[in-house]
Amino acid sequence: MTTEDGNNASDPKAKRSKIEVLLKDVVSSHILDDRQAFTEQYALAQPFPHCILPNVFQESFINDLIQEIKQNSKVNFKESDLFKFYQSIDLANLDENSSTHMPCVLQLRQVLYSNDWRHFIEQVSGLPPNTLNQQVDCACNCHISGCHLLCHDDVIHTRRISYILYLTDVDWKLEEGGALELYSADNDGLPTMVPSKLLLPTRNSMAFFAVEPGVSFHSVQEVLGDRPRLSLQGWYHANDPPDNIHDATLQRLKGEADLSQSSTYEPLEIDNVGIENDDAALSESDRLHLAQFMDSTYLQPKALKEMRASFSEDSSIQLRSFLNDAMILKIDLQETKLKTTDANYYEQGVDKNWSMTGPTHMQRFLEYHRVVDDREGSSATAAMKNDTLGDNLYNIRRDLLQSKPFARFLSILTGLRPTACKGHIRRFRPGLDYTVAHHGLLTESAVLDVTLCFVAGSGKQQVMDDNDESDENDTVKKTSAPLDEADVAWQSGDVGGFECYIEAEDDEDENGQGSTPADEYNQDDDTELLSVSAGFNTLSIVYRDPGTLRFVKYLSAKAPSSRWDVAMEYQIENEEEEGDDKYEE
Repeated sequence: MTTEDGNNASDPKAKRSKIEVLLKDVVSSHILDDRQAFTEQYALAQPFPHCILPNVFQESFINDLIQEIKQNSKVNFKESDLFKFYQSIDLANLDENSSTHMPCVLQLRQVLYSNDWRHFIEQVSGLPPNTLNQQVDCACNCHISGCHLLCHDDVIHTRRISYILYLTDVDWKLEEGGALELYSADNDGLPTMVPSKLLLPTRNSMAFFAVEPGVSFHSVQEVLGDRPRLSLQGWYHANDPPDNIHDATLQRLKGEADLSQSSTYEPLEIDNVGIENDDAALSESDRLHLAQFMDSTYLQPKALKEMRASFSEDSSIQLRSFLNDAMILKIDLQETKLKTTDANYYEQGVDKNWSMTGPTHMQRFLEYHRVVDDREGSSATAAMKNDTLGDNLYNIRRDLLQSKPFARFLSILTGLRPTACKGHIRRFRPGLDYTVAHHGLLTESAVLDVTLCFVAGSGKQQVMDDNDESDENDTVKKTSAPLDEADVAWQSGDVGGFECYIEAEDDEDENGQGSTPADEYNQDDDTELLSVSAGFNTLSIVYRDPGTLRFVKYLSAKAPSSRWDVAMEYQIENEEEEGDDKYEE
């Protein structure tokens, strides 16, 4: 029997000689010679041990390798709450026919999979000899503009060393994005809000680090320029998973409570108005209270009946132009966008009232907490003297969304009786913020998610017209309002910022083992139930059952603006007598 390189499998000396020659032919001479210097660099690196091998391969070899990959590799688009990029098949799955058109790729695979290279990686990273076994993962990743990978620690199954070989164009700049972001961990093994170090994807360099639960937190910054961030990325495996795998990101996403949004529910004591009666209308006092805030259209009996029918059919509804004109005049969305090269890029928008909320492997956004100056007093009257966006959203939450008249409005619209509520005022900044689906979001019983959203644009729905055959490339039906590019961007989903509802799945055992190997973490498009796009002055109401997760997709740096919202959650009266599947999606 012969190996893939043509050597007799029973002749290890011949095979070793072949690998040694290959290493000398393709690996730069200084790499193996300077292993002691790299070992010291690895041990001293912060925020956790890692190493950068510069000019790791011969220049002629890396040039040919990049051309082979660009001309012959097929990549598949992958997107989830955690990532967005293109990826090829694992190099281990390349067949013998690849030797004719991808010889350099196969040579690289031989090097990366060889005992000699694994031993080199073990020595530099301080691992005992033979810690790494023969299982090696390697695939080509391509991050074009808008692609990203959010904070995680890479711990899945028996991964032990993570590595990335950068195949980018020369002279990659910080303003092009795509940096490898490394995060420190606090005493609880949680990542910090801001990365401690940024590593540029420099051509022909290799970064690697030990995969360790609660330690090796990293992310790939969104690519901002026009040049693709091409790389070969993978893992070296050990025989056993780490002992403390319960501290891994994936395990925490499947087990932790919602650390940042654990505020208590405030009770809402209302009668059963509207639950049984499809023709129920608001009382005059409720209508007068709501009319101070809401567009009058939504308070009319006919509109309420139509909205109730729509919600009953879909378990969700979006109410556009929700606040009236007088309220909208108070909503000022002006903001200053900073560049990634600015020193306080990650802290933009943070002040005494707006603070960053994490932990970063689950979410990052700004949350508003009203802080009243002692000189003004602590009364609500004094607090209302402020007129910032945060203050106005705070008042809307307190005076409208937490009010009994609004609870009765929800009851008439949904046929459900809200019994308690809680809510948060959030800002998602372009190029920075997101939430990730995790099991801490699961509720013991069904709830109503009610979110009032504000973004750049008019908030008008750009309706898709499937019947208009006049121009197959013009699928946007013009509304009465002029076409708004910001609205189109939000509704396309290309810039993120939408809220997505997915089924909760648990296909991993306690050791992180599962039937389906993950790229970063499992991706399954079939679990998506609903996607709600961001829109200016739009209220979304969604019935969420106990088996459903949700997340706000990472907001691209190319988004027209930040996303501000007041995100409310309403407990509803137990429905067992009516059947738990009344509004099941």
